[in-house]
Amino acid sequence: MRQYVGGDAHHMRQRSPRVVLGDMATFDGFLDGYVEGDGCRAKHWRGRVVVSANVPFLRELATVIGARFTPARTPGRASHLCVVDGWPERGTFVEEQHPMDLVERGWARVTGVRKRRAEAAKPFTLYRFEAEPHGCFLLQGHLTRAA
Repeated sequence: MRQYVGGDAHHMRQRSPRVVLGDMATFDGFLDGYVEGDGCRAKHWRGRVVVSANVPFLRELATVIGARFTPARTPGRASHLCVVDGWPERGTFVEEQHPMDLVERGWARVTGVRKRRAEAAKPFTLYRFEAEPHGCFLLQGHLTRAA
């Protein structure tokens, strides 16, 4: 994942992943996913709001969508970037081609998956993954550690 997000493991220094600029559909999917996690749809206008304390990331994103961006004035506070639904009409999106082969990659053989029910006020399904010889791995972009 570091290859795609600027080579830095610290979340506040990660840049906008350039690999999503391969085509408009990929970038739009990235934007939808990012807003789903760190943003929301606007209630009174057609668009979305992206929320992050990572100012360099928001600046890069604003350049891609052709928006003005002003960071939060209070240090440590999250900044907001407004993304209107009609941003593609601005013509600021420029496709970029990046290698898709990951530098850090490998295959793992799944030896078994067992479902467990977690005891909580709201029940949910809990999965436990074990990977040998490494205790940490990425699972759909999320860092996972064996307990």
